[in-house]
Amino acid sequence: MASLTDHLSDLVEDADAALLFSPTSSFHDRFEDDEAEIVVVAPDNDVDADVFVELPLPFDNVKDRIRFGIEGAMDADLVAEGDEVVCIASVFDGGSDAVVRVTVDETVHTGIYDLFVNSRAEPSVIRDVFEVAIELGRKGQKGKPVGALFVVGDAGKVMNKSRPLSYNPFEKSHVHVGDPIVNVMLKEFSRLDGAFVVSDSGKIVSAYRYLEPGAEGVDIPKGLGARHMAGGAITRDTNATAIVLSESDGLVRAFKAGELVLEIDPEEY
Repeated sequence: MASLTDHLSDLVEDADAALLFSPTSSFHDRFEDDEAEIVVVAPDNDVDADVFVELPLPFDNVKDRIRFGIEGAMDADLVAEGDEVVCIASVFDGGSDAVVRVTVDETVHTGIYDLFVNSRAEPSVIRDVFEVAIELGRKGQKGKPVGALFVVGDAGKVMNKSRPLSYNPFEKSHVHVGDPIVNVMLKEFSRLDGAFVVSDSGKIVSAYRYLEPGAEGVDIPKGLGARHMAGGAITRDTNATAIVLSESDGLVRAFKAGELVLEIDPEEY
C-alpha cells in the first residue's frame, strides 16, 4: 500500500516549475539545487531569488494568489501552456503549508496580471475599480443592464482632455474608491452619461466627464461603441487605464496605451 510520502511524491514528480509564494529565506534555500525552474512569487524579492514574479496584491484568497502568480510567470515566459507547475503557498499563518499542482492553461492568461502590475495607478486602486465594474456587470442597475466607463490614473491629463457633462458630485470631496459607501455612490451615478475619473491613489476626481481625445489610430474590435472608443483613445493620449462595462453584451474590458488588454465576463470571474 502506498504511503503518504508516496502520494506527496506523485504530486511533485516531473514538475516543470515550482512557484514559491512569499517564502522565507531558509525555505527558499532548500530549493537551490532543484532541477525544476524555481520561481519566487511575492510582493518584493526579499530572498534575492534569481527568478522573481511580482505579486501585486496580498490576495487572501489562495486560488486568486495562485492564479495571478501563474499568469505573471506566463507573462515573463517562465511557464507555458501545458506545463505542470507545483505551487507552494501559505494558507494559515506560519509559513508554507500547502502544495497545489496546476496544469497551465491559456485560459489563465486573461491579461489581468499586466493590468494590475504595469498600470500607473496603484494595484489596489485598479482592483477596487475593476471589482466595482464586475459587480455592476453582474447585478446591473436595479436589475437592468448598465454601461460604465472608469478612467484610472493620470487624472490631471485626463481632466484636460475632457469636459463636464453636468455638475461634479465629487468636486469638493476627498472620497476614495474601495470605500463601501463610495462604491454604492459609483454604482448609482453609473446610470448617467459620462466617465468617472479616478486618481493614481484612488481619489474620485470627477463623474460625468465627456472624453475628447482624437479617435484616429485607435483600433477596437468591431461592434464596440463610443464608450469603448473613448476609453481606448484616452489611454493612448495619457498614461491612464480605462475599465469599461458594456451595456450591450455585459462584458468588462480594459484598455491601456490605446489597446484592448482584457475582456472578462463578470458572471465567470
